[in-house]
Amino acid sequence: MSNLQSPISGGLPGSLKTNEPAPSTECILTNEPPGREPITWESNAIRRDYSCQSHSHRGQFVMPMVMGLSTPGQAEIISLDSSNIDDVLNNAGVALVNFYADWCRFSQMLHPIFEEASNIVREEFPDTKQVVFARVDCDQHSDIAQRYRITKYPTLKLFRNGMMMKREYRGQRSVTAIADFIRQQQVDPVKEMHSMEELNTIDRSKRNIIGYFEQKGSDNYHTYEKVANILRDDCTFSAAFGAVSASERFNGDSVIYKPLGESVPDLAYLGSLTNFDLTYAWAQDKCVPLVREITFENGEELTEEGLPFLILFHLKEDSESLEKFQSEVTRQLITEKGSINFLHADCDKFRHPLLHIQKTPADCPVIAIDSFRHMYVFPDFKDLAIPGKLKQFVLDLHSGKLHREFHHGPDPTDSTPGQEAEKEVASNPPESSFQKLAPSETRYTILRRDRDEL
Repeated sequence: MSNLQSPISGGLPGSLKTNEPAPSTECILTNEPPGREPITWESNAIRRDYSCQSHSHRGQFVMPMVMGLSTPGQAEIISLDSSNIDDVLNNAGVALVNFYADWCRFSQMLHPIFEEASNIVREEFPDTKQVVFARVDCDQHSDIAQRYRITKYPTLKLFRNGMMMKREYRGQRSVTAIADFIRQQQVDPVKEMHSMEELNTIDRSKRNIIGYFEQKGSDNYHTYEKVANILRDDCTFSAAFGAVSASERFNGDSVIYKPLGESVPDLAYLGSLTNFDLTYAWAQDKCVPLVREITFENGEELTEEGLPFLILFHLKEDSESLEKFQSEVTRQLITEKGSINFLHADCDKFRHPLLHIQKTPADCPVIAIDSFRHMYVFPDFKDLAIPGKLKQFVLDLHSGKLHREFHHGPDPTDSTPGQEAEKEVASNPPESSFQKLAPSETRYTILRRDRDEL
């Protein structure tokens, strides 16, 4: 096995780095974060999977694949079905649910690990409603699997007070990693400010939401805390209470959003703080940007959403191009939000996809669509501000025009003298690069792959 390094600065936890040969193979549960088949993207080579690998690799745990694996102890795993699932999840502060199938080898390998993690967590958090470990046999309860859109086994989903979190657990399948994940979920996501001077130390490179409350035990703060728990990975939440926050509570408890950047004005929440749905919708709109950054850490999650990518490749320090792209996406494509993902990527980290479309970081900024079958390049970044140009690019993907023209040349309705010869030499578009970040068959049993274009 080649020397493998994470493309993320500082490396990914548990990344395998070895030059040892693999004299023999057996299905081994490697102590690595989530992944897929080897992706040799130049210096950004990455492999993160649970697969059949050599006994010679140190730090790996051999797990024979047999049915009925069990761990000694009192594992408190609740089996969910249609009669109890709503009651169990709605009454659990945090619930980690394993959606599995008995015939899936990866599910078989996970069972004893999941049970042992449950034992450890139960010792630390004995309140049975504070943390719940549960499981769903998706063969026996296909209605539940469909309800939560399970497309691979095993899938570990996190719930808070009955609400399914957008991000599922994709970390290492080890007792320690799963237990640590639950511990992290128990950390208070709201930082308490003890003086207003602390506002000056807030990191404006992050999205911040700040609440000013009279009492920490109020219904208003309870709603705020609930929202913060759900969006803890998307925003930084702070709060001040009593006399400390008095100067900001001239009309009662208040919540503000501090956007990215030092000079950007604050935005106040004007709705009722006792209305969870309104408060959550407002905070989500502020915390989850329309144009998200894709990294090697969230690539699997984004590809599994099933939507094509419209990506801006830009240099990390080039904030101007990103702002232009964000502005035009908002202006031209807000109605397409449910049909395509708007993303931006660091040119240096994603050199291979650029090379795939015959570009380098020196060509950035570059806009492209990855449909999970092919990649299509937006003709010229300078055309971004032409009214409707970017939207037409996306509409041409949905209509199949981009695909047809790459295979057969321009459509007849668009032809001009001299274009007939171009049809004869039209070539296939580059294959998808980001499909390689999708859930891997070396880690999951994939139920379906519906990446086909129109």
